[in-house]
Amino acid sequence: MTVPVVSATVAAVLIILQQSLMIAAGMHRTKVGISAGVGNDANLERKVRRHGNLAENAALFVATLALAELCDIPKPVVAGFGSIFILSRMLHVFGFSSLAGSHLAEGSKAFLVMRAIGAGGTFLTGIVLGVFLVFSLARAL
Repeated sequence: MTVPVVSATVAAVLIILQQSLMIAAGMHRTKVGISAGVGNDANLERKVRRHGNLAENAALFVATLALAELCDIPKPVVAGFGSIFILSRMLHVFGFSSLAGSHLAEGSKAFLVMRAIGAGGTFLTGIVLGVFLVFSLARAL
């Protein structure tokens, strides 16, 4: 059996990031006494969305990356997709680390730029990986 080592590595990095974001949101919930929803707490909303956005994107990406790796797409290509996705998700997390990035509050526009680049990179990496996998499979038929 071929083990998708690159995809497993990407998954390991992303699950560590995911759990870190979960802890940050949970600690904030405990601090402000909000166990469900976000109330009117913009900082809690920011932390919940930072965690949720990664959860919404990472699982399907890793599954698709593993399929690409198992379909003999060259490991450097798979690693490139994985690296760009991780970088994009990290930029999104950093962009959401301030209300300036998540809620357009006063502050550095760098947070908003990181958020936008992270979201765009996530989108493009997923689309290009999907198209790459479709063409790879079509060649195999």
